[in-house]
Amino acid sequence: MSDIAIKVENLSKQYRLGVVGTGTISHDLNRWWARIRGKEDPFLKIGETNDRSKAGNSDYVWSLKDINFEVRQGEVLGIIGKNGAGKSTLLKILSKVTGPTTGKITAFGRIGALLEVGTGFHPELTGRENIFLNGAILGMTKAEIKSKLDEIVDFSGCARYVDTPVKRYSSGMKVRLAFAVAAFLEPEILIVDEVLAVGDAEFQKKAIGKMQDVSKGEGRTVLFVSHNMESVKKLCTRAIVLENGQVKFDSDANSAVNFYANAQKLKLNLHSNSVWNFEDAPGNENIKILNINVSPINGDVLSISSGIKIEYSFYNRKEDINLATTVQVTNLKDEIVIHQGHKLAYNPKSRRGVYTISFHIQPYILNAGHYKLGLIFGENARYVLWKVEEFIAFELSSEFEKDLPKVLPGTLYLDMSPEVNFEPVG
Repeated sequence: MSDIAIKVENLSKQYRLGVVGTGTISHDLNRWWARIRGKEDPFLKIGETNDRSKAGNSDYVWSLKDINFEVRQGEVLGIIGKNGAGKSTLLKILSKVTGPTTGKITAFGRIGALLEVGTGFHPELTGRENIFLNGAILGMTKAEIKSKLDEIVDFSGCARYVDTPVKRYSSGMKVRLAFAVAAFLEPEILIVDEVLAVGDAEFQKKAIGKMQDVSKGEGRTVLFVSHNMESVKKLCTRAIVLENGQVKFDSDANSAVNFYANAQKLKLNLHSNSVWNFEDAPGNENIKILNINVSPINGDVLSISSGIKIEYSFYNRKEDINLATTVQVTNLKDEIVIHQGHKLAYNPKSRRGVYTISFHIQPYILNAGHYKLGLIFGENARYVLWKVEEFIAFELSSEFEKDLPKVLPGTLYLDMSPEVNFEPVG
């Protein structure tokens, strides 16, 4: 008997931008006519890769393109990549939430998927009723589910609310219960998408421990998507890197994480000063970025001790709103290091025109390394007018002595001068 749990062959998924389904009756008729004549779907010959960094010319986008890989039984496979790389689309096809455009997936065993907070839960049913509902969907009998009920409730920490409708649960409670259901109802294949980002530290530790037990102790297969590279290295035996809907690297978890970090570094635009004409400025009908500059507060070089000044100007078209802007700094592992917002207009009283914003990051906060800067503009701090998560990049140099590594571990580099007391003895 084969030890393969999942086999993915030539898998592709095409979407048409701005519409649901294929778009128009004429397109569907063209597809139908080609199919009955035994011809290839004409729309498979068009479309572009899902590269969000540049404008496209086609309404058709390949979220996934010619994906091939196998997952063995008991293996923990990590799937990593930038936002928009195709990770969630791949998991939705694997869990049969949506179908592929071309290619096929062969799965040997029941699949339990935890894709988003509360997925598969009926909001009007209680936690207990949802446990039985999800078990029935997996093909389990009532007796089998009942035998696991106490373990599920205990692991989730929701015993007090298990007979309360799920619609009254917090997002954290939903994800704890959903993970417990997916893990304890014993599907042969467990698919987990970024669940650890929602839970608290205690839950994250329990979830990682349970996934390790599921794979090593019980021999079940786990597919794990995360932006937390440390979790990927700790949990996964192997990982694949997705980029623009294609597999770029497939190896052990440590090698895949290193490949991803190095690829990110090579693609970053390390010019930290940019100016645009209004016509070519990045943005949309609400916001236009006119210039941005990342510079040292002290000295001429960005370093651990220099501090960082982030200054940018933008044109705002929206009047009479509570205009807000946020600076987001991430590292090459896509971990958010800083997410700092500020309201620019109250009551509301924003005006059409150019705003210039300056943020300061004080010295001895960030460690040496490469960072990505994102900008978010919003209304009432809730409605996003425009955002870009990887707008510009900068590098902080180290100031260590020659016999020390260029970059020491950690994201923070705090100037913690210790008090030292010494008492001679003997």
